Amino acid sequence: MSVAVNAFGTIKRMVSAGKEVEDTLSQIGRFYGAVSDLSEHRRRADNPPLFKKIIAAKSVNEEAMETYARTKRTQHMERELRTLLMMQFGKDGYQELVDLRRSIAAQREKTIYLQDRKRKALFWNSIQITGIAVLGYAVYFVFALILGAMNGNG
Repeated sequence: MSVAVNAFGTIKRMVSAGKEVEDTLSQIGRFYGAVSDLSEHRRRADNPPLFKKIIAAKSVNEEAMETYARTKRTQHMERELRTLLMMQFGKDGYQELVDLRRSIAAQREKTIYLQDRKRKALFWNSIQITGIAVLGYAVYFVFALILGAMNGNG
């Protein structure tokens, strides 16, 4: 969220200082990249791994308020940028930007976020498998002790 807020603040300062919108396009790109990352973060928060649900659980109210505040702040900043871009490039120029964002987001979804999800799934699956193996060994050990005691080897 801080990257998006930072980029947005820089854009507003540059425009207030008399810079053209074209001069702020790299900052606008940075802002929309951060917004995209926030959306991915929100998607991950909606579907956390089992152990993360147990270990790092926030209260439902706390998580809901954080998500709500981020969403509303992001929507406000996007509305301001939309107005700024429409004044500079017109409705067609803004629509072109929206279409370009969609195609880049789809590409990013296929590459960066998908790889990240796979890596995190592998990590959490490894932890679950290790936990199950340790639990299985503990059960085996207990049964071995019980059987040994019953056979008089204990």
